[in-house]
Amino acid sequence: MTQRVALATVMDRLAIDAVITGYAVAVDDGAWSDYGALFTPDGRADYRRAGGVEGPAEEIARWLEETMRLFPVRQHLIVNRRIDLEDLGGYTGDRAEVRADYLNPMCLARKAASGSGADAVGQPDSAPPGGATPDFVTGGRYTFELHRAEAGWLIRTVTVHEKWRRAPGT
Repeated sequence: MTQRVALATVMDRLAIDAVITGYAVAVDDGAWSDYGALFTPDGRADYRRAGGVEGPAEEIARWLEETMRLFPVRQHLIVNRRIDLEDLGGYTGDRAEVRADYLNPMCLARKAASGSGADAVGQPDSAPPGGATPDFVTGGRYTFELHRAEAGWLIRTVTVHEKWRRAPGT
């Protein structure tokens, strides 16, 4: 492998890592347009193994927006990232697969103290006070398939493989 190819491979790995981090941040921050921008035009997401749905990324973003209202505080920790780049005889291709473990603690929404059902910014529920412990924690593995586009690396598919969860009452 030449030094130029090695540098290109490192740059691809860093760019892919940034996409995966962007995915976690978009979901945690509820930045659904950012979420959609991470996907190829034909991108799909599959949350069925975590009790969710599967479909085009655009539809999944709307589903997540609605579903995640139950959890105004959430934090995806995506770790142990294994990036497999397509190998074209020593050169990096335009496809990659990432397998990464996740831990996702979330806090359920609480009714606003005013009794109005809305908080100061008009949200239907308010987040628990700082220091509250998560009500719902899940862990598992993501499988991402990424493709290189003119704009850079984008997610073609993401599949969630939930391994465990701890929910209220369990």
